[in-house]
Amino acid sequence: MLILIPAYEPDLRLVQLIGSLRAQAPEASVLVVDDGSGRAYDGVFDLARHGGAEVLRFGENRGKGAALKSGFAWAAEHRPGEAVVCADCDGQHSPTDILRVADAVSRGTMVLGGRRFTGPVPARSRFGNAVSRQLFRLTTGLSLHDTQTGLRGYPPDLLEWLQRVPGDRFEYEANLLFEAKAAGVGVTEIEIETIYLDANSSSHFRPIRDSARIYAPLLAFVGSSLLAAAVDWAGVIALNAALGNLPVAIVVSRVCSAWVNFRVNREVVFGDRGDERTALKRYAALAAGVLAANCALLTLLVDGLGFALIPSKLAVETALFVAGYVVQRRSVFRTPASVAGAPARGAGPAMVGPAGVPGPEPVGAQRQGPSRRTG
Repeated sequence: MLILIPAYEPDLRLVQLIGSLRAQAPEASVLVVDDGSGRAYDGVFDLARHGGAEVLRFGENRGKGAALKSGFAWAAEHRPGEAVVCADCDGQHSPTDILRVADAVSRGTMVLGGRRFTGPVPARSRFGNAVSRQLFRLTTGLSLHDTQTGLRGYPPDLLEWLQRVPGDRFEYEANLLFEAKAAGVGVTEIEIETIYLDANSSSHFRPIRDSARIYAPLLAFVGSSLLAAAVDWAGVIALNAALGNLPVAIVVSRVCSAWVNFRVNREVVFGDRGDERTALKRYAALAAGVLAANCALLTLLVDGLGFALIPSKLAVETALFVAGYVVQRRSVFRTPASVAGAPARGAGPAMVGPAGVPGPEPVGAQRQGPSRRTG
């Protein structure tokens, strides 16, 4: 088993965690990936190395996702056949819970150490997890308590896939969950202790910027839908003025807006790499189904149950919008991570020496100290 710890500007809690892990599981290997902390943190990483950990160091900050991918690449080369458990460096994950997640790892399935957010929890953490949890349930159909946990276990057969999933920063771990079902990867969760030290002040998560990265697919889908609506409206107005035939203007504009929406969703929102004709057929079937559902639901609500038209239309359109996103993500388009190909950007960063000078080795960052593996 390899315990992978990405670290950016860590304090002595990293060293304490390594010592506890080595004491409780001397057979386990520990790999620390420094995400460009700089020379000011040489002392902490020296202590980590002397505590029995391998240390890889980036010359610049590249993001948690890039650090994790480098660790997975290192594990595939130096610890083939071993499970990898990822944990945070700031003391939020107890050694006992880390080892419990390791024990739960099985082939083809990622294991999440899920908090239940009991006790004193910082507001930004509680809010962020609540939003992420609902979004994940809407887009994947799976219900998890903690979608933002950094404590995760992976079997060795997933290491190649883990390096293909896009994302270099905090969005990477969310992308793993979003892409898991399409890639045939199972997701399970075990309960762990909720620990927040110093109101989570050590976290480098940037609420606005990193949340935008995490929710980028949904935001892009919203933008694509607005663009298609603009094309539809502009087309109806222009064609009706030019032809004087409203039905023709409506049909032609709707076809054009649908084509724009299909192209943008395929190439920008979901990054589909599958067969275009197959995707187009599925998209057309979905569009027909959405139109039929729209008519049926509005008729039921307005004519059958007597609800007002405007609130009924808003409710139906919102529900169908969410359903459309879910179906397109799961069934209409294929995302890059579910298609065989080269590792994603960030999987193999250049090595750097203690002074940040590029080193000669091809994988990860410079390995400080001798390789140490017990058991």
